This record gives sequence, structure tokens and C-alpha cells, in this order.
Amino acid sequence: MKTTRIATVVAVAMILLVAAVAAAHDLFIEPEQYHVAEGTEMLVRVLNGTFDKSENSIARDRLVDVSVVSPGGRARLDTADWNTTGDTSTFRFKTGAAGTYVLGVSTRPRTFQLAAKAFNAYLEEDGIPDVLAARRRNGELGKAARERYSKHVKALVQVGDATTEQYATPLGYTAEIVPVENPSTLRAGATVHIRVLVDGAPVAKQLVMYGGRRANGANIARRSTRSNANGVVSIPLRTAGVWYIEFIHMKRQAAGGDADYESKWATLTFEIR
Repeated sequence: MKTTRIATVVAVAMILLVAAVAAAHDLFIEPEQYHVAEGTEMLVRVLNGTFDKSENSIARDRLVDVSVVSPGGRARLDTADWNTTGDTSTFRFKTGAAGTYVLGVSTRPRTFQLAAKAFNAYLEEDGIPDVLAARRRNGELGKAARERYSKHVKALVQVGDATTEQYATPLGYTAEIVPVENPSTLRAGATVHIRVLVDGAPVAKQLVMYGGRRANGANIARRSTRSNANGVVSIPLRTAGVWYIEFIHMKRQAAGGDADYESKWATLTFEIR
């Protein structure tokens, strides 16, 4: 009987650990190329895991929006063309006229529950220190948590040589990163400014993480900063390569609902040369 109880405890612990890992998945759009010619057939990967590796694909029924914004306007892609084969979601589109394109994917909310220890670890590791501090102040570190989350991700692709204003187009996602200036015009050593939006409004003091990968495949170290009173973040682009910017905005929900917390995730990827 004792052995059975131990086995049960271990099994439950493993389930909670798997849930914690699943909940902590980042989502990134990573096209095969970030600088392409006009009329290029593009394959776009959507990584659900880390910036370097996808753990699993995203089912079609989770999608709210898949969009491509070009100089010709915004095109919403048919989710029937969303490929879920293997561990990485993909979709394809063909570039048109030269310009700076925005690719966007938005997912529906999902709710999960984590044991207290797993939830606290997730908050610490994934860049949500304000919620962790509030749980500590309120004596809630020992409480399990139910979280409703959704993810809203974008990438910039430069088509041809002409840069255009589409980079600054908000897609209306509930969490979103909008560049203040066009990253396609910047070079290594420059600073890019981005605005963080939640429900369409700028967010002050939001913790923002950034990092990336050099052209030779070496990692660009992950760092963090916070937005100013206008929701703007300044990020030094110390080297050429593919960069990502991300944030998780989490708020406590009113008692009696189906979740204790709601989080809205946003990422943006782009390349500078």
C-alpha cells in the first residue's frame, strides 16, 4: 500500500510538472527568411516552446486570427492552410509588392490549474515578478492557481528594398508589441523603441524580455527592461541577427470566476543586419 501511495504521489507530481512546462511555452513566429524578394513563396514556422525549439504544434481550433499586413492591406489567411504536422505549426503565403510586412497569429484563451509551488516557479522563471511579489505580500504562496491565458505573436518581414509604414500597424490583439520605428531600417548598435499594448492601451512599467540569435547561430543573451509611462521600451540592438521581444501581462481576476489570473502574452521577431 505504501508503495502504491508513493507511486501515486510521483505520478501526480509529474502531471503537475508537465502542466507547468506546457503553461510556460512561449510562442514565436519565425519565417524561413526575414529579408526576401517580391513574389517569394514563403514558409512561416510558429514555434510553441522556446525561441529555438517547438515542443508541439497549435491546433486550428485555437486560432482567432492569422494575418499578413502588406502595402496592399491586411489579408486574413484561411486557417485550413494551417499545418499542424509534427511539433511545429506552419503556414505559407506569397509576397507581393516591396515593403515591410507584418505577420500575426492570435490564439483563443485557455484555462489551466497549477499547484502552488509550480505556479510560483512559473511566475519567477517566465518574467512575471509583480504577480509573484503580490502573492508573497498577500500570503498566497501556498495557494494553487487557475490561469486563463492567450498568446498573440507577430513577426516583421522586409520584402525588397523599399521600407513602408506597415510595421507600425496594430492588429487589434489583446496583447501586442508595436514598433515605434521600423527595425528594417536599423543596424547593429542602434536602439529600437517599441510600445506594449494590452486591450489596445499602452501599459506602463510592464516587464519586457528580449534576446535572439546571431547569424552564426550563437545566442544573444536574454535581458529584461520595463516600459515607461507611455508604454514605450528602449532596446539596444547590440549585434546583427534575429531578435525577439516578449512580455506577459497578468492580472488577478475577481473571486468567483473560472480563473484566478488572466495572462496575455505577446512576442515580436525581426532581423537586423
